[in-house]
Amino acid sequence: MPTDPAQPEDRRTIAVEIWSDLVCPWCYLGKRRFERALAQFEHSDAVSVQWRSFQLDPTIPPDSAEPTLPRLAAKMGSIDAARAAMGRLVALGAQEGIAYDFERSISVNTFDGHRLTHLADELGLGAPMHEALMHAQLVEGATLNDPDTLVRIGEQVGVPAERARAVLAGDEYADEVRQDIELAAEFGATGVPFFVLNRAYGVSGAQPIETFASALQLAYDNAPAE
Repeated sequence: MPTDPAQPEDRRTIAVEIWSDLVCPWCYLGKRRFERALAQFEHSDAVSVQWRSFQLDPTIPPDSAEPTLPRLAAKMGSIDAARAAMGRLVALGAQEGIAYDFERSISVNTFDGHRLTHLADELGLGAPMHEALMHAQLVEGATLNDPDTLVRIGEQVGVPAERARAVLAGDEYADEVRQDIELAAEFGATGVPFFVLNRAYGVSGAQPIETFASALQLAYDNAPAE
């Protein structure tokens, strides 16, 4: 008797949503570790990634631009304590190919930067825009509430300068940023990075690669077949 044709393999998908702030070094570290886990994942072609906005400190005035180290020192009690904390992050970042430079880092309100990420996402450039903005702020010391700086970074990844300037001059995508922040609160996120897989599994923080790999496998194994 002829054998039955092989049944097609079940198609499953994983939708990953990642909440982060553009000036958050732990978010950049978590991004790198997640990307490494995803690159090693057997079903990486079944994974889609959606970047979402979050603000660690929305109370910073929109026009303020303050060096990060003194700001952190004020919270931690001394510049030495701040440098020690940052030194740990520098070492962790180096393991992931990130050359953090907190001596040049500038703390700003990131709301406008997040609005620009939503424009980039609409153009299919969400992932490279997040990478470019994080690198600019955390490695190059760029000031991410400066419109000219944001337009320049956007141009580097393909966002038209004229369109970016129009967005930054108005309030486009403000509702989208707020909706992302509200959704994070609904999921119980109090900090970032925060990863949600298929709206069923959450990973909080810049976890080891093995943790992300396990979460991806769990989400895939429990995803409905299409």
